[in-house]
Amino acid sequence: MAREGETVFSRLRISRHATHFRADEPEKRTSDRPFGCPRGVFLPSFPRNPSFLPVSEPLFSPSCAPTWKSNFLAISLQSYEGFRVQHNMARGPMKGGLRYHPAMDEDHASALANLMTWKTAVIDVPFGGAKGGINCDPKKMTEADLHQVTVSFVEQMKEVIGPTIDIPAPDVNTNAKVMGWIMHEYSKYNGFSPAVVTGKPLDLFGSEGRDAATGRGVMDVLGEALAEQAKTFDGTTVAIQGFGNVGRNAARLIAEQGAKIVAVADHTGGVASDAGLDLSALATWVSEHDGVKGFAGGEAFNSADIITWKADVLVPAALEAAIHKDNAADVKARIIVEGANAPTTPEADAILNERGVLIVPDILANAGGVTVSYFEWVQNIQQFKWDEEKVNAELDKKMSRAYRSVREVANTHQIDLRTAAFVLAIRRVGKAALARVHLRDQPVL
Repeated sequence: MAREGETVFSRLRISRHATHFRADEPEKRTSDRPFGCPRGVFLPSFPRNPSFLPVSEPLFSPSCAPTWKSNFLAISLQSYEGFRVQHNMARGPMKGGLRYHPAMDEDHASALANLMTWKTAVIDVPFGGAKGGINCDPKKMTEADLHQVTVSFVEQMKEVIGPTIDIPAPDVNTNAKVMGWIMHEYSKYNGFSPAVVTGKPLDLFGSEGRDAATGRGVMDVLGEALAEQAKTFDGTTVAIQGFGNVGRNAARLIAEQGAKIVAVADHTGGVASDAGLDLSALATWVSEHDGVKGFAGGEAFNSADIITWKADVLVPAALEAAIHKDNAADVKARIIVEGANAPTTPEADAILNERGVLIVPDILANAGGVTVSYFEWVQNIQQFKWDEEKVNAELDKKMSRAYRSVREVANTHQIDLRTAAFVLAIRRVGKAALARVHLRDQPVL
């Protein structure tokens, strides 16, 4: 066991293999969940050595990625544990969010690091997957304690993150301010290093357009999905679960294209209007009351009913496993765009596909955030700032191109978009891994 303040990762020896990392001394796991696949996060099932993949099955089987852990004390003498899981770097430095939540654990970080590898490959940005966090509750901490925890985490992780190694970003309960703290602390040891994190404040070399990026990406792929069905935004009705950053921006941008947002729900309740909600007024209400409950611009309803709301499009942008086997058969929307991570369970996914519902999967639909994170990283590396118009234009181009690439794979192999997205991602990661010098003698199985 490590002593208080001693970094566990200092005693790990890491060997890099063809397609993933493996720790020579992995710690014993007490969870009985499959490694890297907790809480409904899943990969599609593939036959062994499918003909449409360029690599063998071990590439997309859950792998033993290195997990960096640190133990430290906050000002209040409360002890916390931090994690950083790095999944794959075949296509570039690893990228993933930093989450502050009391339920943060290694399995969850492993699952999300896995998904980040495939998400960055689908959108075709030069990153691999990583994820991390600290098992603290910011709601019960002072800002001074939160700053101290962040600084301690960076001090112990500074050797395994960096602009060309692993680039954290905001996630649950972290924000631009926390990213600014990380940049400052890392730069103390390595010199001016704005590219070590993304999602920073604009005044500290962040990117224009980052705040609305995930919502804009949802709007982009919905536009592509409607177009292939010979439809437009005009007159399309949309129900949205969640009115945080993703849901709020997706609602606004989709409505600007001519669609009607007829229902919105969050953890406090739901509100609906057949004529379309006043989103500006709703956003003001939510910012003042911490939820949509009580908003006078529509009819109230139970928030759980949003999943089965009568609308052309459903955007789950809040919770994991929001669509499950008990409500999937009652979903009325014909298009689902997954703004959240893993909002659909495997059982629900099968039910919806059998019913012919088009699902734009999370690793494609919500990739707008990591795409603009890539743009921020590029701007930091080049020391050349883009304006918001350029950021948005490049994002629209990336998202549309990614959707069409996934659709091409789906049509070629007669598979659903989720499976096609993973096929495309695995192909790209596999080809990158096999193209590296030390893999030239490896057979393609």
